[in-house]
Amino acid sequence: MVKTLRLTLIQRGSNWISRYSGRSFSSWASVSLIAVVFLPVLPGLYWEILPVLHMDIWKLFLSNPLLPHALITTAISAILGTVLAIIIALLIAIQLYPGSLWLQLRRRLPLMLSVPHAAFSIGFFFLIAPSGWLSRLIAQVMNWTMPPAWVTVQDEYGLSLALALAIKESWFLLWALSALLNERIVSQQMTIVRTLGYNRWQAWRYILLPQLLPRLGWPFTAVFAYSLSVVDMSIILGPTNPPTLAVLIWRWLTDADPIQQAQGSVAAVVLFLFLASVIFLVRFLWSKLLHSNYYPNGKRVTTRPTSALRLYRPLFWLGYTIVILLIAWSLAGTWFFPAVLPDAFSLHNWLQADFTPFSTSLWLASAVCFLCLPIALIWLEWGPQRYNALIYIPLIVPAMPLVAAQYAALLAWDLDSTIVGLIWSHLLWVLPYMILTLVGPYREFDQRYMTTARALGFSRLHACLTVKWPILIRPILASMAVGFAVSIAQYLPTLFAGGGRFVTVTTEAVALSSGGSRQTLAVQALLQIILPLSAFFIAALIPVWLTRNRKGLH
Repeated sequence: MVKTLRLTLIQRGSNWISRYSGRSFSSWASVSLIAVVFLPVLPGLYWEILPVLHMDIWKLFLSNPLLPHALITTAISAILGTVLAIIIALLIAIQLYPGSLWLQLRRRLPLMLSVPHAAFSIGFFFLIAPSGWLSRLIAQVMNWTMPPAWVTVQDEYGLSLALALAIKESWFLLWALSALLNERIVSQQMTIVRTLGYNRWQAWRYILLPQLLPRLGWPFTAVFAYSLSVVDMSIILGPTNPPTLAVLIWRWLTDADPIQQAQGSVAAVVLFLFLASVIFLVRFLWSKLLHSNYYPNGKRVTTRPTSALRLYRPLFWLGYTIVILLIAWSLAGTWFFPAVLPDAFSLHNWLQADFTPFSTSLWLASAVCFLCLPIALIWLEWGPQRYNALIYIPLIVPAMPLVAAQYAALLAWDLDSTIVGLIWSHLLWVLPYMILTLVGPYREFDQRYMTTARALGFSRLHACLTVKWPILIRPILASMAVGFAVSIAQYLPTLFAGGGRFVTVTTEAVALSSGGSRQTLAVQALLQIILPLSAFFIAALIPVWLTRNRKGLH
């Protein structure tokens, strides 16, 4: 009896130890994989912060004559672009949700999101430039033979950059909104409010906005952080003398003079402090607004909202127009002002194009995505999810300080201008986006499938490989497409980590935007669009083929 009891206790103890050690090992493995991506940045941040401790560098930085105007331009373009993006996204959501047009918008969003920022900026420049297509259309009515003088006035405060940021980032905010509005509880609340007699605007004002705005805090922060530190769009659309602070930091950090590099490190810290100050101010104002919020007074407004604010179609038409302009310039021969169309179309520009940046971007983005996918899946399955906010840090802080830290770390370890360093520099930005895309579907997964598989004797890993991940194939492939697009769009990490040895479609397009043939520039911009667009197309096509004989998954 005693012997039997002893054997039972030993067996139960060994089973408990194996389960605990297996869970502990899996958790440590997930944390270790994340640490490989994120921890090497910490020494770089330390080395970057060292110059900040010297007052002489601060005096040099503060006495720079370009600094005041660069700060003003950065503040205006970033704040105005972010505010306009928020207004556009919210107006479209309020006008369309719920309804069939909202479903159409959700289907078209991936197409707009697949257009990289640099390619969008180039097409936007072709539209609003002194000899752009808008001027050419006006010239047909006004009989202009030269671009008008008012168009050639320099945009000193980055207003065109702010407008481009507002349009491009409004698509990202609509994507974030669509994820929240897709939740069942939100749609149920909207139905209840509408059945009580409140119109669409009242339902949004009293019920949805107070719930959604706090949850949109991170997307809003990500948009503002990107607007502060964007370099490629600033080079294409922003003022040049002086440029935005992000472009100044980029110039200083790539300078051979250590004093200039130290000045760039100080400026990167200033950029981060500016972001933190604005976030603190917005949170303070939001807390005051919450105290002044009031409940519905019971009055129903039966009038329908005006259709003057329907920005949905113009916003997408603008995106389509930009892509059409890029195609036209890539096929154009001679195209002199004020002609609306080129004199002739041909494939000469494509036949003479350099496809080396295209192939570099293809293998780089593919390698990064295939490395990020297992890390993301292992983290979501076994990692401590309470630390997800730490993984999203690269999305909500200005990119410039982190890129500078990456560069400092790569220089210290002699990994700059290497394939390993280049791929690692992209992992820091791609992995958070892939996890962010997957975390929603992962949480909504019906765990009863896993319980059934485990009851049949499957290990957790085996159940994931044969049950859970095949069911989640659509969001998994969607996250890979998002990661692929993010990698293609990376400009600063490629420029710093690559050291000029690796030229991608993004770095090539930005370099050509400073001067050269518009036809060649349009070809590279279209190649930059084709890559992520193909990734989204493949991500949509593969699940249809895999589930063609499985009715429940089709």
